[in-house]
Amino acid sequence: QVQVVESGGGLVQPGGSLRLSCAASGFTFSTYPMSWVRQAPGKELEWVSDAYTGGSTHYRDSVKGRFTISRDNAKNTVYLQMNSLKPEDTAMYYCTIGSINSWTQPTGQGTQVTVSS
Repeated sequence: QVQVVESGGGLVQPGGSLRLSCAASGFTFSTYPMSWVRQAPGKELEWVSDAYTGGSTHYRDSVKGRFTISRDNAKNTVYLQMNSLKPEDTAMYYCTIGSINSWTQPTGQGTQVTVSS
């Protein structure tokens, strides 16, 4: 069955950086777009970024220029490099199959990102 394991979160000061990783298994990773989504306390899940199999990537407006998504199909892993972090980026981050147009409900445990001084 589909399994994803997110890692790399932590506590960071505003302006800092983190790199999230998501190791996937149980499906043909290289043939699916992958997304990062996040959920802040008291808020709904929101899509953050996606990476298509052909290499194209997309970002929500609030993270453009600060976040970079990438994928390594040989390692079945998708990454999210987050720079210039802001307190409003604080959330639980999940990776999931899909893109901005249609992504599946996350099944992993997520990785917590907290941006605070």
